[in-house]
Parts: sequence; C-alpha cells; structure tokens
Amino acid sequence: MGVGKEYTLTDRAFQRIVEYIRGNYGIELGQKRVIVEGRMKNYLSANGYASYEQYMDAVEADRTGKEAKSLVDMLTTNHTFFMREFEHFEYFQKVVLPQLKEKEKKKRDLHIWCAAASSGEEPYMIAMVLSDFFGLEHAKWDTTVLATDISTKVLQKAVRGVYDNDQLSNIPNSWKKRYFKSLNATQSVVVEELKKQVMFRQFNLMDPLPFRKKLHVVFIRNVMIYFEDETKNQLLNRIYDCMEPGGYLFIGTTETIDRDETRFQYIKPSIYRK
Repeated sequence: MGVGKEYTLTDRAFQRIVEYIRGNYGIELGQKRVIVEGRMKNYLSANGYASYEQYMDAVEADRTGKEAKSLVDMLTTNHTFFMREFEHFEYFQKVVLPQLKEKEKKKRDLHIWCAAASSGEEPYMIAMVLSDFFGLEHAKWDTTVLATDISTKVLQKAVRGVYDNDQLSNIPNSWKKRYFKSLNATQSVVVEELKKQVMFRQFNLMDPLPFRKKLHVVFIRNVMIYFEDETKNQLLNRIYDCMEPGGYLFIGTTETIDRDETRFQYIKPSIYRK
C-alpha cells in the first residue's frame, strides 16, 4: 500500500457506515461525514485496506468482532475531563447522597451507574464524591460504581487510571493528595483504594440493560447527543424501568429530555428523577 494513497468516501460507502453504526450501536453519524472520513482514513492506510467499502466488508465478515470494535473506537468521541459539569457532583453530594444515606441506612448498598465512562474521569469523580461524603463510614457501605462504555480502547485507559498532571489541575488539592499518587514528572495514577470503588465494563447501550438490582443514580452525560430521538426515548424508558422509585438521572448540561415521551420528573436543567 503506497503512502499517500487517496481514499474517496463515496456516498454509498458513507451510508453503509452510517447504517451499520446506527443499526448496531444507535449512534447517528449522518451529519458527521467529515469526522467519519478524517478518522477512518489513517486507519485504512495503516492496515492495508484499499477502500472504505473493502474495510466495511471486513467489519461485517469478522466473526470475532475485533474490526467492529476498532470502528467504534475510531468513531465515538471520547472527550471528557475531571470536574466536567461540576454542578452535578455538588448536587449529588449535597442533595442526593443525604437522601440515599437515610433511605438505605439498613442495607447500606447503593447502585450507581455511569453509562458513558470514557477514559474514567467521570466515574472516578463520582467515587471521590462518595468517599468524601461517607468518610470514615465508607467501609460499612457498598457504593461500587458500575462504569460502562462502548469503546474498549478508552476503558483500558480508565482501568489503568493514569492521567497527565495538567488534567488534574481543576481537582481540589485535598482530593489530589488523597486519591492520586505521582507516577513520574508529568503523570499521576489513581490510588488503588479508589480504583476498587469503580468496576469498568464494556457495554453497548442498545443491548438489554444488565441490572439485577434497581439503580439509585444514573449518570448518562453527553452520549445521547449521538442518538436519534426515538432511540434516545426508548433508552431512557428502559433506564427508568431499571431505577428505584425516587432515583436520580443526570444527563449532559447541553442535553434535554422529551417529557412527553419519557416518564422522568424534571428537577432542574439536566437533573431528573423517577
């Protein structure tokens, strides 16, 4: 394969990619042609594919699912950072956790799902808030956060828990000292004690939800922007059915929910309740 080979993303190939991703993962890329082309071109070249069509043939023929995973890793945006939309964590700490602590004081078992975990910043933030809130009592509670993402690539990074120090700049110093240790001159790693509070799993939001116990809190932030309305409403209604009465739902601050099509009660922008 010659370096500098020109790849043309035909309308037919683009539609095929869009339909494959929509059908299998619920993600809508119809308006993202430039992103699709830009992200796939280098991969095709590096892996010896002659065209987008040939690559999609390989994706569909690969029984192991390895190529499909590579495609998803390429096309899903994983932009996240510590303290993103911090008002959610404040509300979680000041309003939600006091209620849950009282409600579940006998069982001492909270079920919290972070549904778009990406490279781990968000679930680790949730775990930090939980640890901070429960303090010395934390050992008596099970507050393990289930953190899922469709991309195995970002989940590997999340499990490692290694971040550049400048990524931690917004985190309060007390949390930095407590929850991170220096790895080298430029990087820090999440301490084992906090890592144990988060369970990372690969999961496609289009699949049946795998919960045996009802959820108290769901964070599904900045992922539904990629879904068509019908897909989004179906997902929200499935999540609703998996939640405890009074459970809280956090979505991205730029996202909205169609209150005619879903059953969640509006609390404030981007915060809802069953």
